[in-house]
Amino acid sequence: MSNSPHRSFERIMPDDLAQLAQIALADFDDLFRRMEHSRPYADRLRLVCLCQGAARHYVHGDRGVQDFDLWGFFQEIAGHPFPWRRRAKHDFGPSRFGRNPNDGDDFKGRRVDVIGRSISMSENETAIGSVQRWLREARSDSARLLSERPVIVIWPTADCDQIIWPA
Repeated sequence: MSNSPHRSFERIMPDDLAQLAQIALADFDDLFRRMEHSRPYADRLRLVCLCQGAARHYVHGDRGVQDFDLWGFFQEIAGHPFPWRRRAKHDFGPSRFGRNPNDGDDFKGRRVDVIGRSISMSENETAIGSVQRWLREARSDSARLLSERPVIVIWPTADCDQIIWPA
């Protein structure tokens, strides 16, 4: 946890999760329009999750929200990983969560980071099961770090609000 005194302790509500999902989906759509090498993943998004500190706050309400970290999980294409270093930054916009002045004047509300990963997903495994396995196996730094905190589905809508990793 950072030492920022600018955390919001407002409760994250289902409408907030829906707004976050729309930010992530719009970000990925924009990526696929602009970046030809990413287009093979345009129809392979299986799950979008709220992760890290905001996810912990959503479940436990104890540490506040500095920013929102959204992770999109894509069914991998062998030999063609999703651009794993890519991290987009968006503005949640004015809301009861306020803003973190450490993020600068470009943000009117909380910063939203959107990250994607391609992971293996077998035919006999659900997207949720695939992400849980990826977290459980923790073969990458990303998986190890994410497994330390809760993971909450925000898309698809039918699974929204489901805590798939309690940490």
